[in-house]
Amino acid sequence: MTTWILVEDEPDMYETVLAMYDMWGISGVSFTTGEDAVAWIEQVDQGRAEDEIPELALVDIRLPNELSGVEVAQRLRNSPKLKDIIVVLMTAYRIKPAQETAVRAQAGADLLLYKPLPPIKEFRKILTGLLKQR
Repeated sequence: MTTWILVEDEPDMYETVLAMYDMWGISGVSFTTGEDAVAWIEQVDQGRAEDEIPELALVDIRLPNELSGVEVAQRLRNSPKLKDIIVVLMTAYRIKPAQETAVRAQAGADLLLYKPLPPIKEFRKILTGLLKQR
């Protein structure tokens, strides 16, 4: 079964995305804080996580506590085992095009999507398109 990561702190968005994963037959590894996501990444790198290596990560830029979604994405890119997965940043906050380019580069993200997310069929097409490109 295909596995994707979700890092999202907003409860409605979290539940919606996980419901989409279920509809699409995708197993989800999910976190509500950057700290929990990074702890899992470290377990994967140490060979202590039993989960399948994910193909894609959906990461909210603004997370509670200390670690942002950009920092989670950076940690994914620095992971020997997870560095090649697709990273899609999400945000509800509009940013200027130059800032968007900088954030994507800093995070090593493949894409940045604005919330609300596209309709389900379009959203899936976007994500599967990224996977096909890889």
